Amino acid sequence: MSAPSALPPREAARVARRALKLLDLTDLGESATEAGALALCETARGSGVAAVCVWPRFVPASVRALEGSGVRVATVVNFPSGEEDAAQVIRETRDTLRAGADEIDLVLPYRALLRGDADGARAMVSAVREACGGRLLKVILETGMLGEADPIARASRLALEAGADFLKTSTGKTPVSATLPAAEIMLDAIRAGGRPAGLKVSGGLRRVEDAAAYLALADRIMGPDWASPTTFRIGASALHAELVRALEAEA
Repeated sequence: MSAPSALPPREAARVARRALKLLDLTDLGESATEAGALALCETARGSGVAAVCVWPRFVPASVRALEGSGVRVATVVNFPSGEEDAAQVIRETRDTLRAGADEIDLVLPYRALLRGDADGARAMVSAVREACGGRLLKVILETGMLGEADPIARASRLALEAGADFLKTSTGKTPVSATLPAAEIMLDAIRAGGRPAGLKVSGGLRRVEDAAAYLALADRIMGPDWASPTTFRIGASALHAELVRALEAEA
């Protein structure tokens, strides 16, 4: 069990109430099982979270488990490497959508972008955008690997121009995941993009204070009424227990 939140109980509970409905409960571990995905769905049903995010092979069971709950089912493609064959990625996208997935989290071919192949990276996002139709497309930039501000800004603009509904920070599989400076660059790109889009922060968020920091950043850049499940997500499962603890502590 982690240490209690350093925020005053009332403030921690306020943050928890905001953050809980923005969570994408996630199980993308190498040893993930269908039983684990179903347990995640059971937690989600009773928590009021936005979505669960599971491997493509667990989408059918998750859709059945969450039927009628209002909790959405997300899955990942081109994950985590960002270097899979485009035809395979498009095929997997279509298969998981037919199985009932509501949202696709696509890893941007960020290594191609770093090599100077912006056209190749853009083509992948555009093709998956077309395959998604009206379903939600989140594009994972892998900001920890992009590293500097300029590549993160370029990746953000590219993904938005190619049709991303959300920008997402990270896969959670690299040494550096979500950071506040990267999220700020992404929010600036969203604000300047000329059309509605959202942000998902994922990787390394475990404390109520982490949620509070990213929510405060979104409030500052986008306005205090902007962050909602349609515009802002937090990809985390470890954080869920801490948010529940904060609510119980207030009670």
